Amino acid sequence: MSQLPADARAVVIGGGVAGCSVAYHLARLGWTDVILVERHDLTEGTTWHSAGFVGQLRSTVTQTRMIMYSAGLYPELRELTGLDPGWHGVGGLRLATTPERMEELLRQAGAAETYGLDLEVLDPRGTHDRLPLLEVGDVLGSLWLPGDGWLDPARLGHALAEGARALGVRIFTGVEVTGIDVHDGRVTAVRLRGEDGEDGEHVVRTETVVNAAGAAAGAVGRMAGADIPIVPIKHQYVVTPASGVPAETPTVRDPDKIVYFREEDGGILVGGYIRSPQVWDTDRPLSEPRTLFTPDMPKFRESWDSAVRRVPSLKPVGAGDDPAAFRKVVHGPEAFTPDGEFLLGETVVAGLWVAAGFCVHGLAAAGGVGKVMAEWIVEGAPEYDVFGMDVRRFGSYARSARWARARALDSYSTYYDIVYPGEERTAARPLRRSPAWVRHEALGATFGEKAGWERVNWYPPAPDAGTAPSAQAAQAARPRGWAGRVWSPAIREECLATRDAAGLFDQTSFAKLEISGSVTGLERLAGNALDRLVGAEVLTRVSTKVSTGVSTRAPARVYPVVYTQLLNERGGIEADVTVTRLAEDRFRLVTGTAFGVHDAALLRRHGLAVADVTSAYACYCLWGPRAYEILASLTDDDLTFGYLRAAEISVGHVPVLAQRVTFVGEFGWELYCPSEYGLTLWDSLMEAGLPHGMRPAGYRALDSLRLEKGYRVWGLDVTSETTPLEAGLGFAVRPERRAALPSPRTALRCLVLDDERDVCQGGEPVRLDGRPVSRVTSGGFGHRVGRSIAYAYLPVKVEPGERVEIGVNGRRVGATITREPLYDPEGARVRAEPWTAADR
Repeated sequence: MSQLPADARAVVIGGGVAGCSVAYHLARLGWTDVILVERHDLTEGTTWHSAGFVGQLRSTVTQTRMIMYSAGLYPELRELTGLDPGWHGVGGLRLATTPERMEELLRQAGAAETYGLDLEVLDPRGTHDRLPLLEVGDVLGSLWLPGDGWLDPARLGHALAEGARALGVRIFTGVEVTGIDVHDGRVTAVRLRGEDGEDGEHVVRTETVVNAAGAAAGAVGRMAGADIPIVPIKHQYVVTPASGVPAETPTVRDPDKIVYFREEDGGILVGGYIRSPQVWDTDRPLSEPRTLFTPDMPKFRESWDSAVRRVPSLKPVGAGDDPAAFRKVVHGPEAFTPDGEFLLGETVVAGLWVAAGFCVHGLAAAGGVGKVMAEWIVEGAPEYDVFGMDVRRFGSYARSARWARARALDSYSTYYDIVYPGEERTAARPLRRSPAWVRHEALGATFGEKAGWERVNWYPPAPDAGTAPSAQAAQAARPRGWAGRVWSPAIREECLATRDAAGLFDQTSFAKLEISGSVTGLERLAGNALDRLVGAEVLTRVSTKVSTGVSTRAPARVYPVVYTQLLNERGGIEADVTVTRLAEDRFRLVTGTAFGVHDAALLRRHGLAVADVTSAYACYCLWGPRAYEILASLTDDDLTFGYLRAAEISVGHVPVLAQRVTFVGEFGWELYCPSEYGLTLWDSLMEAGLPHGMRPAGYRALDSLRLEKGYRVWGLDVTSETTPLEAGLGFAVRPERRAALPSPRTALRCLVLDDERDVCQGGEPVRLDGRPVSRVTSGGFGHRVGRSIAYAYLPVKVEPGERVEIGVNGRRVGATITREPLYDPEGARVRAEPWTAADR
């Protein structure tokens, strides 16, 4: 304790592989005044009992890149420290025993092609040849990944720690964190106490703390007032006695049988994901070193039986119900999260960062975790797009331990299940509901969920046989493969109703942020922080409306609406938003459902006062050529204030902010009202709209319509790694800011597939001249244009009219690069004058 400094540039809490990797990478970027504290010895929290599997192929490109980076880091560590990180590059097999799993493997193989992973698809004979001890009678095929393997967790942790020490990091074990001081919402110090407590409390002043405390990360976060949804869950594996199993035996995953195994010391390590997991309920997780629980062999029975069927040589070990039959039984805590993804990034407390929640596979990505965290802390943004792991993807609802527990248990129990695109989880639902939810439910809507919000995917198909397709015709229109699994003919009906009459969409889940401050203050910010952050000019003045005489009453003020992006220092897109200037000192920023916490934190970091008002307002979008007639029948106010303008009007008896913007490429408005009026407004719009052919519509129709117009989705088509010039959004950036952006090497292109029943869902490999060059960012079927559409980043030299191949449903299908947008390329429908919209 006496050696602890009074000040440090950063304090890392936790001596597992994550904490050691963060400390190492901070030092590599020049932050050498870093201390790491661990209450026990290094790796004695959750790292030490990890099974150590390293599977490079993951469900997202970022996780895959992080693991690939990690694999390349280990030789560096050996050279720097002289310590072997315990890497066993034996390769890995992933088995398929059902047609559905085989489809998944082929889809994963396509993804691997775009990641640059070395991979081979094997038939049953090839699988057996690769590992003769396997019983392959029920195996349909497998993926062979020669870059996979396993690590010794303790050796990796110590190699990372030694690498950090070599770069100047000071590491203190036997030191417990007793408190984290926070002032004005920012970390100021960490309070520490030695194992024996004799030296009393020691305070280290710092403005940067990294919480890498594993299963104890939630408890550490609460010391600073930050809720971190970590759920410790019991996980179990066994190691059999030595039986001459070769050291070069590949790792094996058999997800259909919820089991995995590898060689260890001449025996076999066998683990699995049980269907009835158990939370570790304790107020002081990891308070003791090397925490293990009593073996629970009945819960492990399914995994063991699966392993014996797959590896018949395990039969002599026994039925798996006697712990003494194994060389060891490891039943320890693992830190899970509500969605099974990592928790990385800065919390609601400025300067308090988290790197935890690794859901069993954190060892594989440890090097990548350290890399992105260090870049984030030191440089302001990581190289990779990590929003899917960003702790800010959760809202205030994640403070509920019951919610986090229900979701985490669901994530664990379905860990090896096939996750089909569009498939919805049901745990801890419903949670957040629009005022009109009762009407959606009464109509029989099929719901999806995002950020806790219940959102309509589609309504039932129309019962009128004269307009609805027959069951046979509907089946013929169903997309092939996975795209047709979660699908309804109602999607087409809703799209065409929006084109021909009007669609009414409930988008109350839009995240809404209000930015306020004095005019002088905001314009000062616009000259520095806000100016650097926002791509477009947003300080357009609120104007007075001059009546056209079309309506009896013109709005007193018309508010400018700006579509733009928030950009990072590299010009990458951190958010895709609309900004409405409601007063000289007040703006409303509207962003995607799941992005409100992330975007608010970004704005606050640039010195802006931000209030999240998402729940204060309902939002219904009325779009289509009949939208003017429908809305005009409900108001005496002037509706001619034009595209990208907003005005306060009354709809029936309801006060509404009407914004003339669209995400479907049709004339109409986003209509915002205080939430208490939300049900009344929905009912009024439905009553007025149905006689005009209007239909309520869901998010699947919305996605189809926006694809036809080339409207981008943040997190799919645009990310923090892509610039507006690459994404085709240069028009939304003011000239001087645009000139400062790097010259693009790729551009987002619209692809039209040859066969309309081959429908992309994102992630499919794209080949140009026979070479893999990209992957689909998003795709779907455009019902107004009758084409299967996909988007992908391609080299800028590639021109419309050229051909590519896309891997869909295990086949390579042709597609043509096409000018966008496919629908209404001149934008005449969007910008139509209200009284002529119905004639378009």
